[in-house]
Amino acid sequence: MKTLKLLFGFAFVATLFTSCYVEETHYIDEPSISLNQLLNSYDLWYVDINETQGYGETPFLQIAFTVSFRNGIMYANNNLVGIGSQGNGYGVEIGSYDTYNMVLDINHIIDGYDSFDVYQVDNNTIELYNPFNDTSYFLHGYQRSNFDYDFVFYDNIHYFLQEYEAWEKTYTSNYGALNDFDNENYLQFLSGGNDDTFRSSQDSNIYNPDNIYWDFTGSYGVGNVSSNMYQKTLTLDYDFFDNEFFELSVIDDNTVELYHSNSGTVYEFKGVGYIQYYKDAPTQGKSVIQEDELKKRKQNTKKVENTRENTRKTQK
Repeated sequence: MKTLKLLFGFAFVATLFTSCYVEETHYIDEPSISLNQLLNSYDLWYVDINETQGYGETPFLQIAFTVSFRNGIMYANNNLVGIGSQGNGYGVEIGSYDTYNMVLDINHIIDGYDSFDVYQVDNNTIELYNPFNDTSYFLHGYQRSNFDYDFVFYDNIHYFLQEYEAWEKTYTSNYGALNDFDNENYLQFLSGGNDDTFRSSQDSNIYNPDNIYWDFTGSYGVGNVSSNMYQKTLTLDYDFFDNEFFELSVIDDNTVELYHSNSGTVYEFKGVGYIQYYKDAPTQGKSVIQEDELKKRKQNTKKVENTRENTRKTQK
């Protein structure tokens, strides 16, 4: 994660993260440059998951925050850990690509071959239509110099919590009232179908997170703090006991601070077992495919039918 910027571009936020779209989208009929030139005209293409039209899913777009096209190689920022610095801001290599006319062919490291019809919506927006699942993804182009990595990080912070196999308590303040959460030493935030599920454990000094015994499973939620995009709230629902409410701050890509509102106690947790999505080699004995099955970005807007029809005429 890049150093937090002192100045925040409100115009950028409004452009980048507007979830709504108009029913009639006006497209540029005849782009003045080739598709390859168009894809290379921006360093990063932000995948606005909430603009997606259609009921299908393309896995490597569903998981990506950004994609980039550079000299036949495709890159993506799939993780929030390290976003802005990993791969000089481009992320990790995820495959190769080729273009002809307005058709984009992608050979993904894990998912294999896929093909898209590309439509230029405006000067920095393109639509990738997948005729195989009748779904369109909308991408917005930015240069690395004006892309707000920090906003992407904090706007999707619940995915950041899921990028470690566990969070280990490493610090408890010597002030604050005694409370039940003092006994919790590990937290885990599950992804995939259990996107709002957490687990906690009172184990201690566990070297391998696979060996942690999880005492409790419940639901959790991450909330915003008005007027402060860098401050979040975390609520852990302990079912028949009570909710534990915290102010959540990120110290670095590996450490979070939890301020327990009821007791006034401050805790620090460090992530253990970093999960890198779509790395081209297995990590820590877990294959990339297994990790991919666990994580994908959720569309917060209602899915709508895609009215785009496959108009592809030219074949290789």
